[in-house]
Amino acid sequence: MDRIDAMRAFVTVVTEGSFTRAAERLETSPQLVSKYVSQLEQHLGVRLLNRTTRKVHLTEAGARYHQRALQVLNDIDDMEHQLGDLHTQAKGRLRISAPVSFAIRHLAPLLSDFQRAHPAVDIDLQLNDRKVDIVEEGFDIALRIGHLKSSSLIARRIAPVRLLMCASPAYLKQHGTPRRLEDLEAHRYLRYSYMELAAGETISRWLSSRDPHHGGDMVSNNGDVLVEAAIAGAGIALQPTFISGPAIKAGTLRVILPEHAPEPMSLYAVYAHRQLLASKVRCFIDFLEGYFGEPPFWDRFD
Repeated sequence: MDRIDAMRAFVTVVTEGSFTRAAERLETSPQLVSKYVSQLEQHLGVRLLNRTTRKVHLTEAGARYHQRALQVLNDIDDMEHQLGDLHTQAKGRLRISAPVSFAIRHLAPLLSDFQRAHPAVDIDLQLNDRKVDIVEEGFDIALRIGHLKSSSLIARRIAPVRLLMCASPAYLKQHGTPRRLEDLEAHRYLRYSYMELAAGETISRWLSSRDPHHGGDMVSNNGDVLVEAAIAGAGIALQPTFISGPAIKAGTLRVILPEHAPEPMSLYAVYAHRQLLASKVRCFIDFLEGYFGEPPFWDRFD
């Protein structure tokens, strides 16, 4: 028995719901598919499928085996496709979705370097801070920042993303430097519209307890605006260091309460499929890995 063929026959039967449709999909006979599944069950010593005249049903053992078998077959297909990619030039249009501030500050050199290495790839970069639907909107890759939840999408971690509270020296001289989290109550806060989800427990608790009529706060859906406002002395901003890092390094912003910094997030490359991944997508993902350094260059100000 070829165990890989038997495993593929079993997975296809589960996917198609019958031996006949599985045979059509595999371009073979239902008898051979049935033989493969029976041999696999004998080899494992457990029943994987309960068969009726109209349908097949997974047993408990079959459900567990199906999950692992699907992963093994995906890994084999990935490996074979990667080897094939060594002889296939990356080409075609690569559609990328990316966060606005990160892309403006950091993607242009990367994309230029990538196209020098892969001149047959055209880039279509769309900037948006909302969570795009990769499949529905026709993107090959989306760059996302945050703590990703499990989904059917595939995610590759590219770099850590730190969040720090900071304010200008002039603002801190006028209003005082917070020494405890409670001291923030008297200060102006420059709030990013979507940041509370990643702000960390202690900072989120402070934000939720603030007086809603507190004067002087500012809210924006763009981090660059808030960092520039902080530099100008408008208040305290909680922003990722890929935006605030140069100002911190230059001394136009100072980090406050670093011990209350939220847990770092990550920059991810997210894509829809792991099987038969186009060369242009695989090459771009591989190019992203390690490009920004470890730690990334925007964090080298300490």
